[in-house]
Formats: sequence, structure tokens, C-alpha cells
Amino acid sequence: MSLDPQLLEVLACPQDKGELTYKEDEQLLVNPRLGIAYRIDDDIPVLLIDEAQPYPSEN
Repeated sequence: MSLDPQLLEVLACPQDKGELTYKEDEQLLVNPRLGIAYRIDDDIPVLLIDEAQPYPSEN
């Protein structure tokens, strides 16, 4: 399933308030600046700092 593009425009990382990258195939919202990702459960982003998981840097 895919998130609504309008929702993606307004979502921000709760830690640094920056933009998140949507990884549809993994159902994750990634913050490459901090090397973390937030999962998406049943089309609902789980943007809780304590729920963030490490995500490998794309550099």
C-alpha cells in the first residue's frame, strides 16, 4: 500500500524536524541525516522517537 502524497508532504522527523524519505517497498520513512527509519503500520506512520530503528546510510 502507498501513503497519500499530501500526507508525505507534511510529515517530518520528530527528532530534527527534517524531511523524510518514503521507502514504499520496505514500508519505512527514512531520515538519512540521522541514519534512522520509522515503520508504517497499516498505512499509519509510527513517528515516535523511541520507535525509530537504525537505517544504513545511503552514502
